[in-house]
Amino acid sequence: MAVRIQTYLGLLYQDLIRAETLSAAGRLPPVLPVVLYNGGTPWHSADTLEPLIEPAPPMLERYRPRQAYLLLDEQRIAKAGPLPERNLCSALFRLEASRGAAEAMGIVHALLDWLKAPEQTGLRRDFAVWFGRVFLPKRLPGVQLPPLGDLSEVNHMLAENLETWTDQWKQEGLEQGLEQGLEQGREATRHILVRQVRRRFGPTIAEQTQPLLARIVDLRMLEDLGDQLLISPDGADWLRAVQNMSAGDGH
Repeated sequence: MAVRIQTYLGLLYQDLIRAETLSAAGRLPPVLPVVLYNGGTPWHSADTLEPLIEPAPPMLERYRPRQAYLLLDEQRIAKAGPLPERNLCSALFRLEASRGAAEAMGIVHALLDWLKAPEQTGLRRDFAVWFGRVFLPKRLPGVQLPPLGDLSEVNHMLAENLETWTDQWKQEGLEQGLEQGLEQGREATRHILVRQVRRRFGPTIAEQTQPLLARIVDLRMLEDLGDQLLISPDGADWLRAVQNMSAGDGH
């Protein structure tokens, strides 16, 4: 993701230069790159470009790109503690983290109250489209949904199908809970491996190891790397083994 962010930022700046839309002083604007993530498992990609690049000689250190981005992990934010009231972003994050039709209905009721003014018709429509195209298909795979043009239609649909959909969402929640348990095991194994690599081969090799391990989702592969760490004679051999393993896992 850090590589993509740097590419997007470069393309944006090129377009601004081409369109001659610079500041009065002839400068480019500052940009805050934001990644909005709604996945069920925690985000593991490197949050800066630097650890994805091979170490450079000291004389080239100042030229290493260090592109970073702000990650908004919606489900983790919603679960971390109370969110601001009457806030549309908070409502979106809480919906992503919701685990039942009744909970989602409560948030929809609040949105209907906040967005009841005529000038907020567009926002109600945008939320309805998001429900129909993103939220409901993910929670109710295989269910045919009619086009939704207003948030009130979402509320009626949830109310009419509350009992049936609650059972389906419960099953989806059980499956998601199982995956989260597996991910916690993977994360703990990655953490232990990085600590052991740091002790054996130093912080530079440990830094390069971390993004490679993040690509491996097979817990057995991660456990096999624990055995590999014991027999690798040096950091270069270890990194080759991790790269081969991550390529074999398809990530």
